[in-house]
Amino acid sequence: MNRRKFIQSASATASGLLFVKPSTAFGYQANSAVRLGLLGCGNRGTSVATSFSHSTSAQVVAIADLFPDNLAVGQAHFNQLNASLGRQPIDSKLLFHGPHAFEQLAASPDVDLIQISTPPFFHVQHLQTAVASGKHVYCEKPVGVDIAQARHALEIAKLVKPTQSVDVGFQCRNAPPIAAIAAKIKAGALGKIASVSGNYNAPASLEKNRPGAGPDEYRLRNWLWDRAISGDILVEQNIHIIDLCNWLLGSHPLKAIATGGRNILTHAGDCWDHYEVDFTYPNDVHLSFSSTQFGAYGLFDAGLKFFGATGYATVPYSGPVQITGDNAWAWDASTNTPAGSGKFAANGAFSDNLAFADRDKERTFIDSITSNQPHNQIAAGVETALSCMLGRMAGLQHREVTWEDLLAHGETYQLGLNLNQFA
Repeated sequence: MNRRKFIQSASATASGLLFVKPSTAFGYQANSAVRLGLLGCGNRGTSVATSFSHSTSAQVVAIADLFPDNLAVGQAHFNQLNASLGRQPIDSKLLFHGPHAFEQLAASPDVDLIQISTPPFFHVQHLQTAVASGKHVYCEKPVGVDIAQARHALEIAKLVKPTQSVDVGFQCRNAPPIAAIAAKIKAGALGKIASVSGNYNAPASLEKNRPGAGPDEYRLRNWLWDRAISGDILVEQNIHIIDLCNWLLGSHPLKAIATGGRNILTHAGDCWDHYEVDFTYPNDVHLSFSSTQFGAYGLFDAGLKFFGATGYATVPYSGPVQITGDNAWAWDASTNTPAGSGKFAANGAFSDNLAFADRDKERTFIDSITSNQPHNQIAAGVETALSCMLGRMAGLQHREVTWEDLLAHGETYQLGLNLNQFA
């Protein structure tokens, strides 16, 4: 996969929309329930499926997880949620656990939509099975943790049927304040853009320690600490900021240089606790990006600043969303909130500027199903994942890495454990 072929593949679905005739698509009515199967009953997966239930016509009818204790917690939660919404509890035959749970979920005729919220290493494998089943798919980011998985995902994208909708969980694009300022930036409100600065500073992820867990189980439960399973903080967490930058600049970075390391964290695992990356985009536009993930003192601050010839824009998770300069503008509801005053949400359900991000993303996705206008966002999701891998590789190899270098490298991570022990 060279750069030209990748760009051709990505541009074919960059808009995320493939229109088909209603007669060829699923026969959903606008108000019919879409039967959702949740794959991965963790913090984020539970939060997103709950939001789907509250915000759309989707109804959680099945759940699956590697671990039976996670499944039990998920069952109790969604039975209570369904009862509060006047819906039936989850049928016991639609509870799946173990290493083959994802295949059992995909094979179920009682599920229309699979939500993939497993650790990132498994996203592409689970995406392949879900797409092959013919079901609609909502896959959390990233679409792959290495180059091999990214290539595989692009092949999967070609297999998506005209009747299937496949979305990637970049919900920040749908947050109303961010969508509004994005439209203005893309329309030229800043003039020629010279440079961008971005950051993602978050607290450390908490340990999950289950009594009696062996080393493999401990590693899987604490996957956020493990580079092979998570992709490291750039690919797993910081990806939202890089995605917004790609989206607003209309391109992926061409090269990157980076530093970083593991200066604070001492727990098991190999993820870095900080990165400093300089991404070069077309027209010599540079994104200076910094990231930290450590500490228990509550620091949380994430966002972007765009500097242009006629103005600059601030696009934060929390704080004023505004343009200063010739085309001054502000999202009124954000102007009284100090920058960096937001609270970190481990489940991704942020307040402030992202308060309605999940809701609006989910509504758009479900509407693509019920209106018979499916999305296929896999290639666009791969492009953002590769952008983050570019910065990660530059940091780990202590050198400038170009987009061509990245694709030619063939970087691959191995899980290094046998999931069958959890059957």
